[in-house]
Amino acid sequence: MVSIADPAVIPIIYPMRPGFPKGAMKSNFYRVLMPFSKSGSALPAVFNTRDEALHKQLKNPIAPMFSLSNTVTHETSVDQVLDVMFQQLDQRYVDSHKTFDLGNWLQYFAFDVMGTLTFSKRYGFLEQGQDVDGMLETIWNYMVDAAPFTQIPWFDELWRKNRVIAMLKGSTGFSILKVVGGFVGERQRTVKDGGSGDKNVPLYHRDMLSRFLEISQTNDSVPSWAPTAWTFSNVIAGSDSTGVVLKTTMYNLLVHWSTLQRLQEELVNAERKQHITRPFPTWAEVCNLPYLDACINEGVRLHPPFCLPLERVVPEGGVTLCGHHFSEGTVIGMSPWVVNRHRPTFGEDANSWRPERWLRQGAEHHKKLENSILTVGHLSTMFIVREHILTFGAGRRICLGKNIALLEMKKLVSALVLNYEFRLLDPNAFIVENCWFFRQSGLNVGIKRRVL
Repeated sequence: MVSIADPAVIPIIYPMRPGFPKGAMKSNFYRVLMPFSKSGSALPAVFNTRDEALHKQLKNPIAPMFSLSNTVTHETSVDQVLDVMFQQLDQRYVDSHKTFDLGNWLQYFAFDVMGTLTFSKRYGFLEQGQDVDGMLETIWNYMVDAAPFTQIPWFDELWRKNRVIAMLKGSTGFSILKVVGGFVGERQRTVKDGGSGDKNVPLYHRDMLSRFLEISQTNDSVPSWAPTAWTFSNVIAGSDSTGVVLKTTMYNLLVHWSTLQRLQEELVNAERKQHITRPFPTWAEVCNLPYLDACINEGVRLHPPFCLPLERVVPEGGVTLCGHHFSEGTVIGMSPWVVNRHRPTFGEDANSWRPERWLRQGAEHHKKLENSILTVGHLSTMFIVREHILTFGAGRRICLGKNIALLEMKKLVSALVLNYEFRLLDPNAFIVENCWFFRQSGLNVGIKRRVL
């Protein structure tokens, strides 16, 4: 596999329309990430399918659900989760003066938001203050298991996607599929038994699972297993990626106090000039704040949730990139971690936290930086069309959940900074592990309420 770092070739390798050039496809890297059931089949999803026709078949029916205009209609649900989180922080840590790992709670928040949006109920991470039923550990173990095999996909077929071996040792992703299958089956039985099918509920108030099932029932082109695939994606990828960026952003704000103070000043000044809702600012109130925008973008750039190259196979005729010709069949890719630290683009301090890099030289410079990021992000709304948010990689395979992540991050970061003061105990205790997804720990803090 040939890894390329120059952001200039992002639109060539990951085009918005079928291309690179015509005929290119994802490598077997992505089949490794398909969960394998005991029945002997691998479950495709929007992200991991290599079949362009199937990708379109899976993505197009649900894409409107994830538009920014539709996402913000769920803001009340996000506020409900924020309320639970703040209650728990106050009861467990503010009142008792106990220290804790803030990173865990940022991840609990992200997961409970997706649980609320997908199933109309939280998983319970926030209420219990822990990994409910080992769900987070199960997802991490799935990634730990899968990551090495993405580099030897031929062995994945022999060892992890083998029906006989699956019967003996269990199949990859089966425990997560079991959780997802339980939710889907329960909802299907409820509707069948005459329970709420949500038909009389406004579209924007229905949870995602009910809409997944409705699409499956009304669209003959959708495979019968599509609701399970869509729900699996929400569970396994809809929260971990957001959690990584939230932890990165909060960690760096607490380490670099001058940037935290500047963000606080922006929020307080905005509150003086215009009404900002307490305790949870609305999307409309914070979505266009320049420095908040810069901090989120810098978190997205500095620590992408996925840090292995996003592989593609060079098609017939080959392709020339960065002055080098790559022949047909060559596997090439770009690692978000490497691309996002491209010094000619982001500066000699590309490895450092500096939100100000997003503020200088106006809209054209800002757009150049955004188009150079290969990550879950490009989350700015200030200087370009508000609905234009490039995310998870680039091109037509971008992550559908980008707008949900943006809504969560801007609301949570602004609410935390306005309402609490944090004291980071030891910056060196922050630990990062990479197994395709990232896992971070050690964001240990003390907390108290800010005086209004």
